[in-house]
Amino acid sequence: MSRSAGPHTADPCARCCVEAVRTGVPTTAAGRAVVGYRCEQCANTWTRPVEDDLEVYDVVRVDLPGATLYGTVWQVEGDRVQVRGTGGEWLRWAKRWQVILY
Repeated sequence: MSRSAGPHTADPCARCCVEAVRTGVPTTAAGRAVVGYRCEQCANTWTRPVEDDLEVYDVVRVDLPGATLYGTVWQVEGDRVQVRGTGGEWLRWAKRWQVILY
């Protein structure tokens, strides 16, 4: 389970269970776009697929360098996604690899 760490969400490593904020790195694996992560504690590495089936009104998490945001997909345009905050508080474009479907 993830927890808040300031303006970010900290996720646990599957191997050592240490929770930390990890910014992913876009890459490819087996010909598919993925986001790679590395645990600083135990050097475990893992990937998650880049969401390729996002639709308007999907609930998502957006991992940005300055914060983790939660909202609703408002538009999908190529390799970027527009996400709207709860109650329309904000509207922001993010790269598709930064978006995690909830």
